[in-house]
Amino acid sequence: MLNILLRVSSVMTLVLLGAALAAPVFEANLPRGLDFTLENSPTPQKHLIETMPGGVALLDYNNDGLLDIFFVNGGRLTTPLSTPDNFDRHNPKYWNRLFRQNKDGSFTDVTEQAGLAKVDDGNYGMGVAVGDYDNDGYPDLFITNYGKNILYHNNGDGTFTDVTAKAGVAGGGWSVSAGFFDYDNDGKLDLFVARYMDWDTKHSKDCGGNYHTYCPPEEFPATTNILYHNNGDGTFTDVSQRSGITAKKGRALGVGFADYDGDGFTDIFVSNDGMQQYLYHNNGNGTFSEVALEAGAALSEDGRRMSGMGVVFQDYDNDGRPDIMVTELPREIYGVYHNDGDGSFSYRSLETGLGMLSSGTSGWSIGLEDFDNDGWKDLFVGQSHVLDNVESIDPSLHYLDVPLLAMNHGGRFERVDSGVTTPTAARGAAFGDLNNDGWEDVVMTSLGGHPQVLMNRGGKTHWLTITLRGTRSNRDGYGARVQVNGQTRYATSAVGYLSASDKRLHFGLGNAEKAKVEVVWPSGIHQTLDDVHADQFLEVLEPEKQNQ
Repeated sequence: MLNILLRVSSVMTLVLLGAALAAPVFEANLPRGLDFTLENSPTPQKHLIETMPGGVALLDYNNDGLLDIFFVNGGRLTTPLSTPDNFDRHNPKYWNRLFRQNKDGSFTDVTEQAGLAKVDDGNYGMGVAVGDYDNDGYPDLFITNYGKNILYHNNGDGTFTDVTAKAGVAGGGWSVSAGFFDYDNDGKLDLFVARYMDWDTKHSKDCGGNYHTYCPPEEFPATTNILYHNNGDGTFTDVSQRSGITAKKGRALGVGFADYDGDGFTDIFVSNDGMQQYLYHNNGNGTFSEVALEAGAALSEDGRRMSGMGVVFQDYDNDGRPDIMVTELPREIYGVYHNDGDGSFSYRSLETGLGMLSSGTSGWSIGLEDFDNDGWKDLFVGQSHVLDNVESIDPSLHYLDVPLLAMNHGGRFERVDSGVTTPTAARGAAFGDLNNDGWEDVVMTSLGGHPQVLMNRGGKTHWLTITLRGTRSNRDGYGARVQVNGQTRYATSAVGYLSASDKRLHFGLGNAEKAKVEVVWPSGIHQTLDDVHADQFLEVLEPEKQNQ
């Protein structure tokens, strides 16, 4: 009888544990005051830009310790399109929006008072990058567009100034994802801008037979990306050609930054749509070499080109080396390139379980964050098909979708309930701890709808969140390699698709109450902190010289 009771008790314990594990990780809600709609202006003519926005950034623009949210809006498309391009961005409905977080968790729209309300009518909004390019202690905003891009300098008093003309970073064409990083380790953040294709409204067309569809990328010529060098005086120099970045044209959508070969210089991975992916190796002398094919990170396992969209460049299996994950279209499975440590990558989509989880879906923004604080980075992907009429064309596919949340169990991913039940047309997604409770949250944009704010329900495991403050290196510490209790993160805010995450580095500690923190700064300085207490927000200041 006792044995039976013990067995019943064990079964009940397992059931209860299973119920606890099955509880949704996030609670989806829209905080008070976060009144934003991503206006993409879909038309019967299926102009390709209308399915591609929009980015989101999490940043503390006023340094009050609370994350604020910046949304990039699309613009107004007319039927037929006006010539020259005019997207009616002066209409408040189509403004980008900055929301300041209040102490009670609500948000206030501060777009006008921050100086961000006036947007050029010739721009259709895409993405956002965040970085302190002048090292003054306040995060600046770079907005990508179809049209001219915009650099907003943070004045430190709650306002921004458009300094695009002075800085020389307007660019042109169709810019998508972008990111700040220090490619030459001179202590100043440079800027990389990914561009999609050589497309304009005059040559816009729709594809398909009985149904109007957005054209595949190969219908339009490839184009080049842009690299700007920070001159340190508020201006940038376009070094795209002399750096080797323009040596290959592509159809870029996502960009990620990390030092994949450990030589001390940040490299660039670019996800291209409908072709091979690009890995730009930083040669350390101001030039880059595109090496994805020989490194094994250009194609699928069977040699097919990929519909690369969002990308994350971080270490998923805790071996200390940054790996690459790329979202794609349905029936192509999301790509996983494992960093093998010898300058090469191996394709691991099936081995990690991601192939099975993604074969029928289309992914956009993607992030690797430890959502349950167990010491392993989990996977989040905003999902939706490109075509808003895909069900009519192929009933086995669907346009709206819920995000993929997959927990990392020793390098293998398993789907869990995210708590999101309403399918949306997800695009951008950014990650950070909105309420400073030690648990990572998500903000995701949706075409034609409100954003989804996914608040982490939390748990009992420990955590550590690190803010880097560079002295010899760039103030944000972008490019630093940070290890905590056997986990590794590469400091960057660029993430996924069109988006920018909180620059703070979050680490789950499991049951550990203390941590060992090791930082390799872009300057080359190595720094170690022992016996760091868990469950705190820690600022790490770069020492002026190497400790002996």
